Amino acid sequence: MNQTDEVHVSMLVSVDVVLLTLVERALHIVLLRRARAPFAGVWALPGGYIHPREDADAKASAARVLRDKAGIENAYLEQLATFTGPARDPRGWSVAIAYCALIPLQQLPVQREDLWVLPVQALPQLPFDHASIVEVALERVRSKSLYSSLPVHFCGESFTLPQLQQVYESVLAEPLNKVSFRRKMEEMQLLEAVPGAMQSGGAHRPAQLYRVRPAFRQELALSVRGL
Repeated sequence: MNQTDEVHVSMLVSVDVVLLTLVERALHIVLLRRARAPFAGVWALPGGYIHPREDADAKASAARVLRDKAGIENAYLEQLATFTGPARDPRGWSVAIAYCALIPLQQLPVQREDLWVLPVQALPQLPFDHASIVEVALERVRSKSLYSSLPVHFCGESFTLPQLQQVYESVLAEPLNKVSFRRKMEEMQLLEAVPGAMQSGGAHRPAQLYRVRPAFRQELALSVRGL
């Protein structure tokens, strides 16, 4: 073979998604049981090949994977990194575009034997390089939560400010000053009060319910100075 010869190498291109939620104030990850080889029957990140004729871009591929394989729609999606090499997949040299997805617990499908929600501290051994992808995702979520609106995507349609603060504290694993937290929420201009909607606080006064402004629901997380 001389220098003008071309070597054609088939390459696998896929997306993998680290799907995170909050359960009882603790970060949890969602794994799927693989239906096919390699690693059939093993718990892994939701993932799949890119469909060039169907997917507008890699983010659309990730959204399709979550919809078709996990029954999940409208999750917040953010690209993490690209993982490549000959060793990450036994089928050959591969490229995986990794995404992080955040979703409220109530949007997860229930009673599915092929879906496992577990604490991020209790991960089993994962196939491919999924453990490395999860590590990158957790670092991204925790570091970005220090200065942005990212954790709001763990919330449901409406929530009180104390509930939102609890979400931040759960992700960061540390308490936050109430006054400073509320000032930062105001600076972001991310939230709007739900007209006439209050939540009873038991022995406390009813609390105003808030929601994310429509313009921000699928946008990148807003950034402000650190909490």
